Amino acid sequence: MECISVFDMLKIGVGPSSSHTLGPWRAAERFLGELKDKKLIDNINRVKVDLYGSLSLTGKGHATDLAVMLGLSGADPEYIPVESIDVIISAIKNKKEIFLGNEIIIPFNFETDIVFNREFLPFHANGIKFTAYTSDEEYENTYYSIGGGFVVIEERLNSTKNEEIKCSFPFRTDNASDLLRFCNQENKQIWEIVYENEKSMRSKDEIHNELMRIWDTMLECMYIGCHSEGTLPGGLNVRRRAYDMHKNLIGVLPYNDPYSWMQVIRQTEVKFRQILKWVSCFALSVNEVNASLGRVVTAPTNGSAGVIPAVLMYYLVIENHEAGEEEIKRFLMTAGEIGSIFKKGATISAAMGGCQAEIGVSSAMAAAALCEAMGGTPEQVTVAAEIAMEHHLGLTCDPIGGLVQVPCIERNTMGAIKAINAAELALETDAKNAKVPLDKVVNTMWETAKDMNTKYKETSEGGLAVAVNMADC
Repeated sequence: MECISVFDMLKIGVGPSSSHTLGPWRAAERFLGELKDKKLIDNINRVKVDLYGSLSLTGKGHATDLAVMLGLSGADPEYIPVESIDVIISAIKNKKEIFLGNEIIIPFNFETDIVFNREFLPFHANGIKFTAYTSDEEYENTYYSIGGGFVVIEERLNSTKNEEIKCSFPFRTDNASDLLRFCNQENKQIWEIVYENEKSMRSKDEIHNELMRIWDTMLECMYIGCHSEGTLPGGLNVRRRAYDMHKNLIGVLPYNDPYSWMQVIRQTEVKFRQILKWVSCFALSVNEVNASLGRVVTAPTNGSAGVIPAVLMYYLVIENHEAGEEEIKRFLMTAGEIGSIFKKGATISAAMGGCQAEIGVSSAMAAAALCEAMGGTPEQVTVAAEIAMEHHLGLTCDPIGGLVQVPCIERNTMGAIKAINAAELALETDAKNAKVPLDKVVNTMWETAKDMNTKYKETSEGGLAVAVNMADC
């Protein structure tokens, strides 16, 4: 049984893609660490990067090449000032050299030292190989970006199949059945089970501070997105919509920071149409920031980063004005646990499972968390997750131009709205009468993923990606 923390499922990083940007960035960091451990870094005179499969086919649109360069430079995606990204990349391109790990300057030509190989490696669709050269030897390693910013090597993939993974959690779960058994056995809500697991690794203060840092990052992302206008980068000329939508919704009351902004939103009109627009606006804002290489929270991926913030914001500013830090933490812990069940039982990688693995999982996470926040039982919470995923099964990943923009940004609004609907349906459901348990839909999602044609798995070789091309835009 694998231990997956809520902080594994909700990571702070830079857009536009957790598997194509954050994963390769972290892989580059790991490679640097290996070079330092082997005391090779001072003698390196060249580094070559080979991208395979989906990382190659949609890598340019997903900024994989930029992420690799930033990672090799020693920058941290969680803390790098986003305004410095262009400066670092421009310096590498113009000087044709890289400050490897902030320790040694070596020649680096981004046009020839990053190779886009169309073939797929056998272990995963997102493969990346680093090779470092000295005057008399070379060192290489291959990594796999398996979704949500998770990075593994081949040995790790094999060990998950053949060896028991050690886990220190007091409540170790492989699936929803395990989770519900612990909830009934301990008479606890899902978030309480998660909290006990997290306390086996961190102090209460650390858990509190990290969860609130995740929420503050989500809130700031929505705030930035709602106050930024213009056109998204990448060549599709997609106009930002959150800015105009927000301007039409917000009214005239003053505010000067994200928290006073929340108070103003609570005073706006909340008829059904306005609720739809607000939730859509929140989701759009996050994914427009993501598309601009801004800072977001993978939830569980960058491409689906808008769903959970939008639904949590809906709960805070529309559904429950009295909710505060405790409710936010419970929401995030519940969402993280549901996401981990999908990761363990299926996938959260669009390159492996299509968009059902991203928007579908994020919608299930948000639905479960909202159901819990609104008083649902653990059984109803899993019903909410099941409903949300059931109506995303088979959703393909077909980004136009390999960019995380069309149809990705709008899909976050759909996932958020479906999550709210799923939570409401679950709250009106006697879980004993549910026909499809969550574990069945997780299994079905994985079987659907395996049956799905590769061209619909983040390769931009099918669907909208070929029906609409860059020239049309």
